[in-house]
Amino acid sequence: MTGAADRQSCEDVADVMREPIVFVPGLMSDARAFGPQIAEFSCETGVMCIPPLRGERIEEIASGMLDLLPKRFALVGQGFGATVAIELIRRAPDRVSRIALSAAQPLPDTPQQAADRDPRIIRARSGRLEEVLHEELPLDSLAPGPYRADIHALMMDMALGLGPETYRRQIRALQRRRDQQSALRKIAVPALILCGAEDPLLPVKRHSFMADLIPGATLQVIDGAGHLPALERPDAYATALRAWMQQPVRLRPAPSKGG
Repeated sequence: MTGAADRQSCEDVADVMREPIVFVPGLMSDARAFGPQIAEFSCETGVMCIPPLRGERIEEIASGMLDLLPKRFALVGQGFGATVAIELIRRAPDRVSRIALSAAQPLPDTPQQAADRDPRIIRARSGRLEEVLHEELPLDSLAPGPYRADIHALMMDMALGLGPETYRRQIRALQRRRDQQSALRKIAVPALILCGAEDPLLPVKRHSFMADLIPGATLQVIDGAGHLPALERPDAYATALRAWMQQPVRLRPAPSKGG
């Protein structure tokens, strides 16, 4: 009986939700980074996950993705994937119906930050990838909780499976990324900024800054979560996405090219 009720619920919601959702996971991650959300929304609408694995520039990665994506879609990006998502909406604003971002870094690397990444690339390519990954995502970047170690182990498994060359390409792309503040200011569709209340890597104030750049954006702070709220608090993350999916498609007219 429960299964029949669940199917009926999915059918009811599917009548409302028609836009496909595209998930873009973060640094050294695959579809498992959004596993709970993919499972939940797949009975309601089309769901697609594209890890940003090809290319050494954000622009190159986004360009390659656009050939694979639906004509129009809702876009969810986390971390490195959020940086790519911003480039996707910059390049194809008429194809992105709405955008949700978490752990994005819209500012470019400073010369010192870019230089500091080089030793990690060297160590990763010399057989010390796991050591480097623990520096990129330490255990204490996740909020305390009974599943923290399991979530961290999952992230390490994804990253080690992708290997040192994927790490090199993604870090090179981060080193070369442009300032994305102007792209955020031009977003003209419903925008949601999600962050964990206990994220030590990109705290709430960083997400608040990003939300302020996007006209009409909603900031959702998720209690009991750190850097990976989609896995740490999948229920709260999905609830926020559902409310975002129900917002009117366009908040304001798209800015002119000279705007």
